[in-house]
Amino acid sequence: MSEAERYDLLRDLAAAVPNIVKTPKVCGGEACFVRTRIPVWTVVRARQLGVSEAGILDSFPSLTAEDLVHAYHYARANAGEIARAISENEED
Repeated sequence: MSEAERYDLLRDLAAAVPNIVKTPKVCGGEACFVRTRIPVWTVVRARQLGVSEAGILDSFPSLTAEDLVHAYHYARANAGEIARAISENEED
């Protein structure tokens, strides 16, 4: 895939998951929920560990059910990125 095609794909994905943003120098540039410093990988990992959506929303009261849907969509489309972020952050 060319750089231009990758850029177009990322732009289209951003439109598909508007509540997810990547901002340089915020959480290391990881994908986060808009207007927060909550990385997507944290809720994806919580779900992998068996935490219910209600439990995730209780832990992160600024998030909505719609945010979780967008996070799971983003995670499916960027599985390698999310797996890497989980792995890197669990090494600590």
